[in-house]
Amino acid sequence: MYNIVLFGPPGAGKGTQSEKLIEKYGLTHLSTGDLFRKHLGEGTELGVLAKKYMNEGRLVPDEVVIGMVEDKINETKNSTHGYIFDGFPRTTAQAEALDKMLAIHNLAISGMVALDVPQDVLKARIKERGKTSNRVDDQDEDKINTRIKVYLDETLPVADYYKKQNKLSKINGVGEIDQIFHSITSVINSYS
Repeated sequence: MYNIVLFGPPGAGKGTQSEKLIEKYGLTHLSTGDLFRKHLGEGTELGVLAKKYMNEGRLVPDEVVIGMVEDKINETKNSTHGYIFDGFPRTTAQAEALDKMLAIHNLAISGMVALDVPQDVLKARIKERGKTSNRVDDQDEDKINTRIKVYLDETLPVADYYKKQNKLSKINGVGEIDQIFHSITSVINSYS
């Protein structure tokens, strides 16, 4: 079973690569963005709360995110070959909580694959995505800058958390999609 943290800043290509990895390895996609959009679409209390934070370009509080992730694991743990965590964990506290939660289910993170992409490329990708995503935070320059700053200040330390466990692999996230995918699968195949 592979339990992969696919890591990188907004616009790094995590969603694109996740789709390919899910198909290749039979993983369950665990994207907090997808979980938020589900709740937003259903108009749940959690969805309303998540929308407030997302529209401000801020992170949704840990306890909300962790609860959503655990619910998804409980629903799928008996019918998957593993998980790809996309956009989670975003803080060291979330990474620690994820490790504890997985241990309860006799699971562990196999490794973190971090997509490395320069800021100017990130901004261009997010703006391009904003033309079709209908996400407010993909269309506003200030919100894009806020999201990247939050990533650098609050999320980037998660890589150090996994590096200390010898589970961090950095991949160049610029180039052809298939070339990046090949680099990622080389890392994942080394986990077995």
